[in-house]
Amino acid sequence: MADTTVLVVGGGFAGVTCAQQLAKRDVDVVLLDRNNYHQFQPMLYQVATAQLAAYDIARPLRGIFRHDKTVHFHRTAAVSIDPEARSVTTAAGSVLSADYLVVAAGAQANFFGTPGAAEHSLPLYSVNDAERLRSRIVNVLDATEERPELIEQGSLNFVIVGGGPTGVETAGALAEALRDVVPVRYGSIAKSAKVRLVDHGDVLLKPFSEKAHAYAADRLERDAVELHLGVGVKEVLPDRVILSDGTTIMTRTVVWGGGEKPADAVAEAGLPPGHGGRIDVQRDLTVAGHPQVYVLGDAANIPGADGRALPQLGSVAQQSGAWAARNILDQIAGKQPTDFRYKDKGIMAMIGRNAAIAEMGPHRHEVEGPVAFAAWLGVHAALLSGTRSKIDAFIAWGWDYFSKDRATAIVDQPDDARIDWDEDDDERPEFDAHRDDQEARDGGT
Repeated sequence: MADTTVLVVGGGFAGVTCAQQLAKRDVDVVLLDRNNYHQFQPMLYQVATAQLAAYDIARPLRGIFRHDKTVHFHRTAAVSIDPEARSVTTAAGSVLSADYLVVAAGAQANFFGTPGAAEHSLPLYSVNDAERLRSRIVNVLDATEERPELIEQGSLNFVIVGGGPTGVETAGALAEALRDVVPVRYGSIAKSAKVRLVDHGDVLLKPFSEKAHAYAADRLERDAVELHLGVGVKEVLPDRVILSDGTTIMTRTVVWGGGEKPADAVAEAGLPPGHGGRIDVQRDLTVAGHPQVYVLGDAANIPGADGRALPQLGSVAQQSGAWAARNILDQIAGKQPTDFRYKDKGIMAMIGRNAAIAEMGPHRHEVEGPVAFAAWLGVHAALLSGTRSKIDAFIAWGWDYFSKDRATAIVDQPDDARIDWDEDDDERPEFDAHRDDQEARDGGT
């Protein structure tokens, strides 16, 4: 099979799993990614809140494939994709082509055209995003300790957009840190910190059961997270967020978990887009009219057994990557590819210490609280790449569970985190978030 080449775009769950399976059969694989590491995206919020270090959830791609001589990694971004030629033009200007093309380029934040969101909010889709958010959190805490008057400018208001797993898990982790960790280092200013979660839907964790919706909301509210449900974000400015109901929240930290879309190169590849801008694929994971082009993971709408698209989960990406590799091997051998069959392991969401929700298996057996918390830790540790990452994660979780000190709470991207608190100070209108919230609830403007 050495004469057959497979070009894999993306070093996430789907791309890495596909390349690993093909390497076992000595198929030549060219793997592209803009980063030199594979990241475990479900734990990015833990890096952002200093529960884990970046190296706990990221592993060098060259290290993953160090024993696979047929896998050739290129650290570069895909600028454009030509499905007809099964080729990719890279940021370096080179054009790479292969017998089979696997597009697993993942996703990026979707701001849905919200003014100012792309410029002034902090998405959470990469290790760099997580480190930038962590630096911003530490920066506003440090600045407020030195200048408590910044509280009036919303320095300790943290706004999280999105009521899905990313938003809920980030809100829970941040609220826990503000309650347990921040007072140890920053004293009384922690009492002024406030986490607000905004979502245009009426419930949190929409894919979960009604019981889970209520549990998540109750748990977050017990941790003093203020929920703004049924309302969207109208505009994000450098120092505040304006909601669709007229509420204004002064803030310097807006975390965007309000949706995702495929990478630009995928969206512009001329392949059939479906819901969410993702590429519609056939049951065998190929694209209609392109039998040697596969689209996987968060870049694809993969049909499940009931015909509906499967959720954007790490388990879906991993399984689709392995299945695509098997289909490619079958095609090389002159066989027909087979339809993807997803083994549903359920869905999980972490909310805080001893608080999680798990709906296990295809019949969604639901557990919550400490049992779900333990299950979440076990499942996610098992999915981490590499034995060292698993061990490091368990050590970090254990330390965090019994301690109120987080050694990774450092500012390692000072330029990204820097805020000019006095910019346009004379022209800044004065807002009172609590007053404006009350006026909005009373129907005022």
